[in-house]
Amino acid sequence: MLQLCKITDALFISNARSVCSDQLIQQEAVTLCINVSKQQPFPSAAVAKLQVPVYDNPSEDLYGHFDLCADAIQGEEEVGGRSVVYCKNGRSRSAAVCIAYLMKHSRLSLTDAIQKVKTARHVIDPNPGFMIQLQRFEEDLKRRHTHTHTDTQ
Repeated sequence: MLQLCKITDALFISNARSVCSDQLIQQEAVTLCINVSKQQPFPSAAVAKLQVPVYDNPSEDLYGHFDLCADAIQGEEEVGGRSVVYCKNGRSRSAAVCIAYLMKHSRLSLTDAIQKVKTARHVIDPNPGFMIQLQRFEEDLKRRHTHTHTDTQ
């Protein structure tokens, strides 16, 4: 079954096959497609496209893309757009990016962010390397938040 799984009003997660259905992209009013893979195609629909060229391999650096992707999703939402993040199977890479977005812009803990994405798409399972990178990102966000907090006082 082709489907885009809704995480928030402005964020979906899916696999490459579903995202390449232009009908589905239009139906859900998606305006940005984030392709977290090196080899999966983009839909032919007229949408903004962002590629994160990583394999689903624990040694890949996905961490370096978390901020860029999270901010792109947030920026799209702020102008009334909707994003879909996908990889080949919609399980590991795309899930990690969605989790990073929720931690950064919804201020969710790693555990809560995983739960929220899992509720939308039950099959998600970021590989162990990406989980370590997400834990590091969570620590970074806490530090950044602490600094921002102390700077304003």
